[in-house]
Amino acid sequence: MKRGLRRKKTPDAYRERVYRRVAGSGLVSTFVRMVETDLHILASCPVEDPALLLVTETRRQLEHYIADHPLFLESLIPLPDDPQAPPLIREMLLAGRQAGVGPMAAVAGVVAEAVGRGLLARDDVAEVIVENGGDIFLARQVASVVSVYAGESPLSGRVGLRIAAQRMPLGVCCSSGAIGHSLSLGQADAVVVTAPSTALADAAATRLGNEATGRRPVERALEVARGIKGISGVLVIVGEQLGAWGDIELVKP
Repeated sequence: MKRGLRRKKTPDAYRERVYRRVAGSGLVSTFVRMVETDLHILASCPVEDPALLLVTETRRQLEHYIADHPLFLESLIPLPDDPQAPPLIREMLLAGRQAGVGPMAAVAGVVAEAVGRGLLARDDVAEVIVENGGDIFLARQVASVVSVYAGESPLSGRVGLRIAAQRMPLGVCCSSGAIGHSLSLGQADAVVVTAPSTALADAAATRLGNEATGRRPVERALEVARGIKGISGVLVIVGEQLGAWGDIELVKP
């Protein structure tokens, strides 16, 4: 949960899911909703039934582990590894330690990737995009452009990330102190992180969103980003300011 301290958020824009606008993908769109989970899936064929089964199993693992380990849900700081936990849980724990945040900061990303990889394991699915609250697991055979929604920033919708086909599968995750309903302690309109692990991209976006504070929030967030092992690239937008680091190609959407 990311809450902004700089100004009131824009819940209407968030509820309308303006960041879900997709153009020219050539893929079939599917929506899967279960309790808090709300996925927009684009795949090479209809996938509603198998995606629903994957979401059900993913949530079952998370809910069972949380029931036995309530600190996993509540902690805002990294937790140690649990060798007895399911792989999904251990991935969240690892992402939290790498990014310096609690494991639940990785939940949207880990769910997106679990569903996406589960669908790719099917013979009839060659390409898939799974978006979960602005966090994306991207697996395409052609280059793709992800447009960045940054709330009230004048740069919102005017900057995109071009992802080359050879870099996929890839996680592309966003945190904001201005939009959404999860906790962010920073000033950023958008912090976007790319990483081979979508769980890590999600956790790192949360950490860097928290770090985007002070007189030079963009520079501060990018400085911290350089110390997070495993992430590929970072984009930070605060008002009219923009900064990027790492293997990232900015384009006009």
